[in-house]
Amino acid sequence: MTFSELGLLPEIQESLDQLGYTQPTPIQEMAIPFALKGRDVLGCAQTGTGKTAAFSIPILQLLSKEKSPKHGKYPRALILTPTRELAAQISESIKDYGKSTGLRHAVIFGGVSQVPQVNRLKNGLDILVATPGRLLDLMQQGYVKLDFIEFFVLDEADRMLDMGFIHDVKKILPKLPETRQTLFFSATMPLVIADLAKKILTNPEYIKVDPVSSTAETVQQALYHVLKPQKKDLLKHLLKDEAIESMLVFTRTKRGADRLAKLLDKAKISAAAIHGDKSQGARERALAEFKAGKKRVLVATDIAARGIDIDSLAYVLNYDIPNESETYVHRIGRTGRAGASGMSISFCDVDERPYIKDIEKLIGKKIPVVKDHPFPITDAAIAEYRELQESFAKNNSGRGGRKPQGNKQGGGGNPRQKGGGKNRNKRRG
Repeated sequence: MTFSELGLLPEIQESLDQLGYTQPTPIQEMAIPFALKGRDVLGCAQTGTGKTAAFSIPILQLLSKEKSPKHGKYPRALILTPTRELAAQISESIKDYGKSTGLRHAVIFGGVSQVPQVNRLKNGLDILVATPGRLLDLMQQGYVKLDFIEFFVLDEADRMLDMGFIHDVKKILPKLPETRQTLFFSATMPLVIADLAKKILTNPEYIKVDPVSSTAETVQQALYHVLKPQKKDLLKHLLKDEAIESMLVFTRTKRGADRLAKLLDKAKISAAAIHGDKSQGARERALAEFKAGKKRVLVATDIAARGIDIDSLAYVLNYDIPNESETYVHRIGRTGRAGASGMSISFCDVDERPYIKDIEKLIGKKIPVVKDHPFPITDAAIAEYRELQESFAKNNSGRGGRKPQGNKQGGGGNPRQKGGGKNRNKRRG
């Protein structure tokens, strides 16, 4: 099937043609026809499967049939999403798809001044993209009225739950008209999310694509066993390859992201970090520079990177192996999109090996191991690594002190993180 077979308005089809969109992704092919018929949709799909177009295109088409509603300035469609970055991405997509429709849209999120957003709301709009917190704030101040909403989209519902926004969502729902069309999307369906879907959807069409355990066939995976202190050196070694024009690197912590970005910059490898402690402006600048090719490497934590859509991203690197197997699938799903080829690289320290086993169990296959690299883990290196750990524990028990890093030749050292096991891998980004 092609987009031209979906019966879209000429102005929308023209925009898609200009963007080079010819064939819809599976979620788009299944969801768009039902949405155009006015059906509620329950979509179980991961980030990167094309969900934004799956709900944006039908909304643009259906709203275009009535461009001058009686109420004038109040929004007729509300798209609720968990992160600022994803809200901005959705807003940009609506701008691209609907630029010839004459429909007005605005995006509101926290972390920046509300003044420009309020001014935009006062001018009137058709589609409002929002994060829950800022939406509630502006509703309480009287700047947003949801009485005329005809279309409601709840995107990344499971992430709403993970980030603690589900209570805000439940406060917003009663403010929506009972008669509306609802499109509900979530990568996973925990019990709380499934119950919420039952309450707000009416006879929905259930669509499921790309289960969380799957990895795209277009993504080539590679695993490097390397001790923690040598990860930075291995990364710099890999980036000597000029064929790697850009790379998205995942770290476990915000501090780790900053530290790695500074280290790469010092090595004359242009890099930027993006995480929850960065201001909205800093995040947007880092992402814009990365997309424009001004920064070769973007270092990110999982929460900060959720929702970031980067076209033609060829390389994703797991600098720290996630202790949640599903997170690995989400990470590597940012490359190899829309049929393009991609490469996922993972650096695995000794203490991270159990996480790799869990990941391989989830995805149902072994990740190919690259043995030929300058920093392999040898038995001697592991022995030195353990000896240094024991020596540090014995000599510094009850005292502060900096953990030894081992000698450069032997590759030993101690992961400079608090504690061990799964607890030390709790995400803080």
